[in-house]
Amino acid sequence: MASILGREITGAQLFWERTLAIPSFPEFRQRVTGQVVQKVGRRGKFLLLSLANDTILFHLRMSGDLLVEPGSAPLNPHVRLFLDLSGNLRLAFNDARKFGRVWLLNEPEDVLAALGPEPFDPGFTPEELHRRLVTRRRQLKPLLLDQTFIAGLGNIYADEALYLAKLHPNTLSHTLSIEQTTRLWSSIRQVLSEGIQRQGATIDWVYRGGDFQNYFRVYQRTGEPCLECQTPIVRIVIGQRSTHFCPFCQPQPE
Repeated sequence: MASILGREITGAQLFWERTLAIPSFPEFRQRVTGQVVQKVGRRGKFLLLSLANDTILFHLRMSGDLLVEPGSAPLNPHVRLFLDLSGNLRLAFNDARKFGRVWLLNEPEDVLAALGPEPFDPGFTPEELHRRLVTRRRQLKPLLLDQTFIAGLGNIYADEALYLAKLHPNTLSHTLSIEQTTRLWSSIRQVLSEGIQRQGATIDWVYRGGDFQNYFRVYQRTGEPCLECQTPIVRIVIGQRSTHFCPFCQPQPE
């Protein structure tokens, strides 16, 4: 795949108005045209395109993806926005379910400042995680999905991490010992590393490429035997999110 680094944005097209959070599309197109892509990065669940004067933020949500393709290639039926790039390339934001959003910002911290620490940051230690847990009185599952608590952890990875840590998703955060917190910290890093290694999960027609779904321990395995104790995996709903766990390996807290 051709690199977009160093390429000039020569134009833009919007097909779904709500995809662009800010600014208006005429302003977006005017500001990005002529700018060069200097860096590609990530913060939490946001993808960042650093330009000479601005930053474009992409949040893929449930079904979004970014594709670099020849400028003459047929458009995907789910393309919501694209950038024309020098060298006859196109960066297309495809989003079948239309939940994804794009921002153009002079100061990306206007959106990113509220995010919690990155799981792989050197400063995110078991002690720091424990400090953050005990200052809150919340169920673990929805707290782990709160991007202001930890950035980048999604539903699949929260379920898998809680299973590895042997913690029930309803456990209240302030009750965790430092030993339990250390297990959770290690489990979060382990499942994220596995997901990266396996290029994510392909769980329906929208997603492509990854095979992490073939290695799930609890997620979407309702009624199937636990890989350790053979107890059937249970699905419940916490905070309007599907939650999967083993009732034997992850006992309900008192």
